Amino acid sequence: MADVPGGFAKKQVAGRTYWYHQVRNPNGSLIQTYVGPDDESTRLLIARHGDPKAKAARKHLVSLARAAIELGCTPIPPNHARVIERLAECGLFSAGGILVGTHAFLAYQNHFGVSWSVGHATLDLDFAHAGANVSLALPENLELDAAGAIESLEMGFVPNQARTTFTKEDEPDFDLDFLTSCGRGGDEPVELARFNLTMQPLKFMELSLEDPMRATLLWRNGPIVVNLPRPQRYALHKLIVYGERPQAQRAKANKDLAQAAALLDYLLDHDSDSTAEIWADVSERGPGWRKRLNKGFRALTAKYPDCNFKKRLQHANGALEEEHSGGG
Repeated sequence: MADVPGGFAKKQVAGRTYWYHQVRNPNGSLIQTYVGPDDESTRLLIARHGDPKAKAARKHLVSLARAAIELGCTPIPPNHARVIERLAECGLFSAGGILVGTHAFLAYQNHFGVSWSVGHATLDLDFAHAGANVSLALPENLELDAAGAIESLEMGFVPNQARTTFTKEDEPDFDLDFLTSCGRGGDEPVELARFNLTMQPLKFMELSLEDPMRATLLWRNGPIVVNLPRPQRYALHKLIVYGERPQAQRAKANKDLAQAAALLDYLLDHDSDSTAEIWADVSERGPGWRKRLNKGFRALTAKYPDCNFKKRLQHANGALEEEHSGGG
């Protein structure tokens, strides 16, 4: 916060008070970015603006991030980090944005202290492209100019006709996809003027959007705090969408299974109760959910027979049922 130029202003939104950071562009236009509600934590954040101690703390965080990477934590590609950091600076994650897709899957490695051996094939290790998409899913919230933030990067991103995806001509596999869950409008793009964004609804996306968690991404320029889906929800969402992939997307379907396998292999050993609870929740959402979940799980057990997923999940579900019945 100490390195950011400009100042701060209050706004009244729906009867509540919020703080915005504001700075003028060289052309004189005023840019306002949502900071937070008028509470103690936001006021303390504003008080740090221009504080030399805060600048020193920022340098320390950069040193810690670089040390963590040297000690084995997984960094994100610099080009992708630039985009995510800029969207974080414009208030996207403070306003409820969630990072989904392979970047979320990779972020779980540092959170758990593990290194995945599968599921990241579409992310090129030289940070070029090779199918790497940065996908973001957003609920409606306060005002921010996400499209303007992307344009300010001057990286060559161009929105598609529906403005739900930003593409780069020189990196055809590096897209920015903005997603949300399906509502009454079906798969028609949803325009959110307060975000200056249009989002593409996807079936079953709500599973990944419920009860998100905070996490920290690492790159050489420091940490970036984002929101991620809960890993249990992410894993089961991958099983559900596995069968929805058309034949032309078999490679993505196999990646879905690989990511679900990596996560469930960890979660069934270290957090089986939560995994069983979310499995039960998804199964109770209706026959369509249950059918797709079971189809994905059958494909998972067939592809990774040595992991004994069926037996381990039955054990977790049995323990959950015993606990709810008063026997545990």
